[in-house]
Amino acid sequence: MKMEEDDLQLSASTLSALQEFMQEKDARQKRFEELKAQAEADDEERKNSSNSTAPVTMEDFEADWNVSQFWYDEETSRALGEELVEGASEGTNVALVSAPSVFVKLKNLMKDGLVPKCNIHLLEYDNRFALFGSEFTFYDFNEPLKLPAGLKGHFDRVLVDPPFLSEDCQTKAALTVRWLAKPSTIGDKPDRPDRIGSREEHPRIIVCTGERMKDVVDKMYKKAGVRCTGFEVRHAQGLSNEFRCYANFESARLRWTG
Repeated sequence: MKMEEDDLQLSASTLSALQEFMQEKDARQKRFEELKAQAEADDEERKNSSNSTAPVTMEDFEADWNVSQFWYDEETSRALGEELVEGASEGTNVALVSAPSVFVKLKNLMKDGLVPKCNIHLLEYDNRFALFGSEFTFYDFNEPLKLPAGLKGHFDRVLVDPPFLSEDCQTKAALTVRWLAKPSTIGDKPDRPDRIGSREEHPRIIVCTGERMKDVVDKMYKKAGVRCTGFEVRHAQGLSNEFRCYANFESARLRWTG
């Protein structure tokens, strides 16, 4: 049966929705290019974030579910960021591994003076975040130790959210965390959870991943004292997998469950 040309035309409502989608996509791409140009023009100004009139937000980065990108919602990003840098100083070094939404939130919280200013660094597979210049390092969990030598044993605090719920991914991400953390702090369980994160004590470590990865987390982070907490991790667009937050310290929000 031969179809008439009119039969192939989109309905008015479908065409309108498609046009709106393309306009939003074009606007997002234009915004991203502007951010990238601004960062390349003045990296120091970007790092200080003192004169920026258009702060970067996670709305500038569309999540790609095909590569397991699921951004935290605003409340979760802020809570994790605050826990990670609580009591930090300008000399504290903080690594965010595969957790760009917490990194971006911390950038804005520090700019607004809502959390202590410290040195934060994002390790991430998505090269769009290279617009953060020297605060960004490309990271592929398949090559967990293929990182700049200067990052080894450099960080007082580390937050990691491995991109895949598999033992292979979780194990390799844990190797990265061990490599990044200050060497003097690896090997013994923390005996003073209230002091974790100081330069003289153990690093503050937070692991966010699926509930079914608990046995792997317990195994890989046992010596660092990481345990499951009751903190609820939520994602901006929802996620069917049940998530958990593991940490080697307790606070009002992060309480160990066992």
